[in-house]
Amino acid sequence: MKALIYIFSYPIILIISRLPFSVIYIISDIVCFILYKILGYRKDIVKHNLRLVFPKYSSGQLNKIEKAFYIHLCDIFLEIIKSLGMSKKEMINRFKIKNIEVLKKFEKQNRSIFLICGHYGSWEWMMSLGYHIIHKGIGIYRPIKNHYFDRLIKKIRSKHNAQMIPQKNAIEIIKENELKRELGIYGFASDQSPRPKNKTYWRNFLGINVPVYSGAEILAQKHNIPVVFSKINRIRRGFYEVEFILISDNPKKTKENEIIDTFYNLLEKQILKDPKQYYWIHKRFKYAKLDS
Repeated sequence: MKALIYIFSYPIILIISRLPFSVIYIISDIVCFILYKILGYRKDIVKHNLRLVFPKYSSGQLNKIEKAFYIHLCDIFLEIIKSLGMSKKEMINRFKIKNIEVLKKFEKQNRSIFLICGHYGSWEWMMSLGYHIIHKGIGIYRPIKNHYFDRLIKKIRSKHNAQMIPQKNAIEIIKENELKRELGIYGFASDQSPRPKNKTYWRNFLGINVPVYSGAEILAQKHNIPVVFSKINRIRRGFYEVEFILISDNPKKTKENEIIDTFYNLLEKQILKDPKQYYWIHKRFKYAKLDS
C-alpha cells in the first residue's frame, strides 16, 4: 500500500516541482482552503497550543494567528516540493544569508559547526547552505516510517548540497568525521518534544515548563564544536533570510544547559515577534507540566 501511494504521488510531486512560483502559491491557497476550512487538519492541536502560549489573547487575535499559520504551513510544504526543481541560482536568490562571515570564521579555523534552529520560517531551505561554504552540509533528521517517502525527502533535501543522516546515527558519524578531520556543518532542529526520562532537562518555553532535547549541546561540548543559532525569517512569500548568531565558540567551557537555554531564548523571541511562522501543529506541549 505504501508503495502504491508513492507511485501515485511521485509524478504529481515532480510536476509541481517544475511549476513557476506564481502557480505554486495558487496551489498552496487551494491546499490551505482544503486543510483549514474543510478538513480542519490538526486544528484542535493548533488551537490548544495557541491558547496555552497566548492565554491573554482574545479569540479574534488567536484566530488571526491560526489562519496566518495555515497559509504559511501550506506555503512551506509546497516550497519543499518546489525545491526539487529549483536551480542553484534560484535557491540562492530566494534564501538570502545575512552574515556568512560568522561561519567563514570557523572555515578558516578548520572547525566543524553545529547549526541549531527551530521549526520556524523555512528551516528546510537551510539545506542550501552548502552553496556558500566548504563544509559538508549534514542534516540530522528523524526518518519517515514510509521508506519510499523517506527516500524522496532525502532526495529533495540533498538536491541543494546536503546530506541527511538519521538521528540515531548522528553520534557515531560526528565522531568519525571529527577523527578524520572532515569539516561538517551539522543542522539540528532542536525544539521538538522528547519523551521525558529521569535525566531529561526541563525548562520554561513560551511560558510553559517543558522537556527539551539537549543532545546537540552534549555533542558540542564533547567535541568542542562551535554552536550557531540560525535565525530564519520570512521576508515575503517565497523569500527568506537567515542571520547567524554565535551561541558558543568554545562549548567545553560552557555551563550545563547554557547552550540549550540560549537557543530557546533566541527562538522564543522569534516566535513572540511573529507567531505565524512557528510549527504549531506539533504536539510540543504534550508532556508539559501545567499549573492546575
